[in-house]
Amino acid sequence: MIAPLYADLVQVAVAFLIDLAIGDPQWSYHPVRLIGRFIERAEFVLRKCILPDRINGILLTVVVVMGTYLAIFAILLLAKQCRYPCETVIGAICIYFAISVKSLAGEARKIMGCLRKNDVIMARQTLSMIVGRDTAHLTEEQIVRACVETIAESSVDGVVSPLFYSFLWGPAGAMAYRAINTLDSMVGYKNEKYIRFGWASARFDDAANYIPARMSAVLIPAASFLCGYGFIRSLRIAFRDGRKHESPNSGIPEAAMAGALGVQLGGPSTYQGEVVDKPLIGDAHNHLTVNSIDHAVKILYITAVLFLISGIGVILCLKWLVC
Repeated sequence: MIAPLYADLVQVAVAFLIDLAIGDPQWSYHPVRLIGRFIERAEFVLRKCILPDRINGILLTVVVVMGTYLAIFAILLLAKQCRYPCETVIGAICIYFAISVKSLAGEARKIMGCLRKNDVIMARQTLSMIVGRDTAHLTEEQIVRACVETIAESSVDGVVSPLFYSFLWGPAGAMAYRAINTLDSMVGYKNEKYIRFGWASARFDDAANYIPARMSAVLIPAASFLCGYGFIRSLRIAFRDGRKHESPNSGIPEAAMAGALGVQLGGPSTYQGEVVDKPLIGDAHNHLTVNSIDHAVKILYITAVLFLISGIGVILCLKWLVC
């Protein structure tokens, strides 16, 4: 039997291995989809209240995040009453649902496969499943750029952040983070409908990703070095261009990835028919090609493994010092 002292680390490691083995399941009762349905219903109820939109948005954020945390905490508490291994298994499954390494890599490789077959139309359709921008008229280079940007950004909110909160607060912390991220993706827009209602969700997501995003400024360069790409250039571009992005967090992993691959990201993109001119990140030493996606996926995997090993090492050292 595994010592209770190390059960939390076992949960994280097992969850990571499950994700690498089978990816994120696409089924209607996936916890993240259940959180999404809860957000939709809570928004519907709160929209009927006479309170200002910003207050309703704060209530939505608090209810969803705390509700998710308490629900997972209660499930783990019940599991603990059965047998010790039961709690470990349930906890690992919860963390597994919060991370997405293989699924992100799989979607990126689908796009890569379409481009290698010169099927730009299918590549656009596949890309539309993982990005928010309009993809109907993108060129091959624009498809590659969008895919690389998404891989870089998702290395934080799909890997580093959920693992980070798993190490801090266990499975409940990981799922609470996923609730924050889901809130931002559903109501954190700056359009007329959500500019006030989604303000709290967007700001909370920024705060939750603040530390993990800055960790990526070191993790991605280290991963790029292990993959045979430019460590110094990745680190330099991360610090030089990481704050150019409108988001306080997204620009950092994108800049680190751009530096690692020696490419330039950013530029004009279209969202719901409106052109957004994003700042240019990185230097165009290399052209964006289909192989750029493959390189980015490799860096994603190594970044995930590096953070897992580093996190386990830090926790073990802290427990050894305490004990």
